[in-house]
Amino acid sequence: MNIQQLYEFCLSKKGVTEHFPFDEDTLVFKVGGKMFALTSLSNWEKEIPAINLKCDPEKALELRAKYKAVNPGYHMSKVHWNKIDFNSDVSDKMICELINHSYDLIFKSLTKKLQSEIENLEN
Repeated sequence: MNIQQLYEFCLSKKGVTEHFPFDEDTLVFKVGGKMFALTSLSNWEKEIPAINLKCDPEKALELRAKYKAVNPGYHMSKVHWNKIDFNSDVSDKMICELINHSYDLIFKSLTKKLQSEIENLEN
């Protein structure tokens, strides 16, 4: 997966917006105003791409034990966020599944009203 594919995959999800709230390097994807994925553009340029994703705490521990590319989230809550390195032992398909998991966790945390508004958006 390259940065363009990642970008398109994240933005294809309902209600997703992109932001640079921290600096000009950290691309953040949000749903309902809450982060579900972030990545460093300069690390993609340096060919050491990674993504931070929200994760269920138990699942996060399982993934960290199973994959060397999954580690506690960089500059994030180590309980709820994982950093996944691309081009390692986690397939692109699995990364997409983990992006979906992160999106779903955030979406489910939104108010019912906001969930309904997002669900009714046209893609």
